[in-house]
Amino acid sequence: MPEAPKEPQKPTECEYDVAEKNKKTLQFIEDVTANADQVQKRVLAEILSRNAHVEYLKRNGLNGHTDRETFKKIMPVITYEDIQPDITRIANGDKSPILCSQPISEFLTSSGTSGGERKLMPTIEEELGRRSLLYSLLMPVMSQCVPGLDKGKGMYFLFIKSEAKTPGGLVARPVLTSYYKSNHFKNRPYDPYTNYTSPNETILCLDSYQSMYSQMLCGLCQNKEVLRVGAVFASGFIRAIRFLEKHSTHLCKDIRTGTLNPQITDPSVREAVMKILKPDPKLADFIETECSRESWQGIITRLWPNTKYVDVIVTGTMSQYIPTLDYYSNGLPLVCTMYASSECYFGVNLNPLCRPSEVSYTLIPNMAYFEFLPIQRNNGGINSISMPKSLNEKEQQELVDLVDVKVGQEYELVVTTYAGLYRYRVGDVLHVAGFKNNAPKFNFVCRKNVVLSIDSDKTDEVELQNAVKNAVTHLMPFDAHLTEYTSYADTTTIPGHYVLYWELNVNGSTPIPPSVFEDCCLAIEESLNTVYRQNRVCESIGPLEIKIVEAGTFDKLMDYAISLGASINQYKTPRCVKFAPIVELLNSRVVSSNFSPKCPKWTPGHKQWNNMN
Repeated sequence: MPEAPKEPQKPTECEYDVAEKNKKTLQFIEDVTANADQVQKRVLAEILSRNAHVEYLKRNGLNGHTDRETFKKIMPVITYEDIQPDITRIANGDKSPILCSQPISEFLTSSGTSGGERKLMPTIEEELGRRSLLYSLLMPVMSQCVPGLDKGKGMYFLFIKSEAKTPGGLVARPVLTSYYKSNHFKNRPYDPYTNYTSPNETILCLDSYQSMYSQMLCGLCQNKEVLRVGAVFASGFIRAIRFLEKHSTHLCKDIRTGTLNPQITDPSVREAVMKILKPDPKLADFIETECSRESWQGIITRLWPNTKYVDVIVTGTMSQYIPTLDYYSNGLPLVCTMYASSECYFGVNLNPLCRPSEVSYTLIPNMAYFEFLPIQRNNGGINSISMPKSLNEKEQQELVDLVDVKVGQEYELVVTTYAGLYRYRVGDVLHVAGFKNNAPKFNFVCRKNVVLSIDSDKTDEVELQNAVKNAVTHLMPFDAHLTEYTSYADTTTIPGHYVLYWELNVNGSTPIPPSVFEDCCLAIEESLNTVYRQNRVCESIGPLEIKIVEAGTFDKLMDYAISLGASINQYKTPRCVKFAPIVELLNSRVVSSNFSPKCPKWTPGHKQWNNMN
């Protein structure tokens, strides 16, 4: 059975053989994809045998069986809500083996939400090793396409987020925060591919301004050594470039004088940056000249001239940032390297220099046990994916294994993990693009039910509807009613922000003052989930905007949709619009615009935990 390539004990720079390590890694990918079904069978047997006595499996009557057939017949396909009572017990301090025989080491907070709060994904200590394995596959694959990447550095803007403790004392934090704070990252052995311009201390600084400033400063100081640039999401990288635009004067001053901005107060960050920062008036003049040019087109290749590509996620909702990235990078390749979530790390892109629209991820069979629920589209529409909330017995039997998916078909991903998720619906819609040996390659289509997303936020139609319902109460004193609305994720501003288009029926004689619409904006934001509110507080998302449109606007919208072939009988106002001509139509009929006057309230952790303090 294929095994992960073994890591030597803390190799030093002179001992490191890049070519040999790359060869072993690529052979591992060949082996594990060629033997995909055998690996999957083994993974499931391992998970079920080591967890044979956990409460959840016993409750469902698996009785120690480890074979696929019995597992599929007996175990239900579930959503988060099905296991939420078990998660709550663990969060409250129950240490008995409920979901997993190994102790739950922490909770990973998903960007998906349930009841407005982040979902809590259980994890175990050994999962860090599995995540590290997937990371170790990325650069050997990339080096086949872009040689010499071991000769320079990566400028990546990486950040941690705040964490909370559950009532039972377990840490709850985002998966990347967990990884960056782990010894797998902090004390990683020498590897030219994890040689970053940002010292660990700058990444691990919780103050987002100090972290961004110091990482940008270090990246500028080492500009000639940079061969690749990136962040996790496209939105985060663009935010870094806009940060440079805003703070270039201070950054140039630091580089010119070799002294660090006094606003950087974290002692460990100052110490780490001062090891890199040296007086360099020539570099400061160069950066100042480039940043003062009227156009910032190609700023990445101008300031970091040896950059080969931009490493960011541009699939799914992040595709909206591609034109901006192309502008800043002068059309450098946009590379999506991996596919992962809080539930599990899934796979890698084996053709990283492909166009963003063609990105596909090969699932690595030893990460978890994967199943796939076939998806049907209603009338073939892009927003018409049929994904029932719960499955009947027949639908549960329709799930197919990794090697049995069909090219061209769409599926919802279902995982069984080492950390205690069994036949769990992740909520991602995937399209089978082809195969690497016997392992399928998937295009990421969308996240189910999401209508609005700017950063890591995911707002669905029901949540948006409830938020709007709460907001329109502010209109009642003016005898005004909302007749129709839609929304748009506007990424032309940095940071991006939600825009709602409202058409009103006003019966009262008193004009509605702008402050009332501002109150409506804030009421919507206060009603949205904790991920949205955290992103607003952290300035990853801008203030929500309500645009009031002329009477009859939504009739015009319907007329336009019908002119494109929509059925008048089946037409429903879309709750989110993306198509540029529709956005233009709406914007052409705007009579007033108002923004949320302040950030919504947000605190780390779940509401019920905060109430216990």
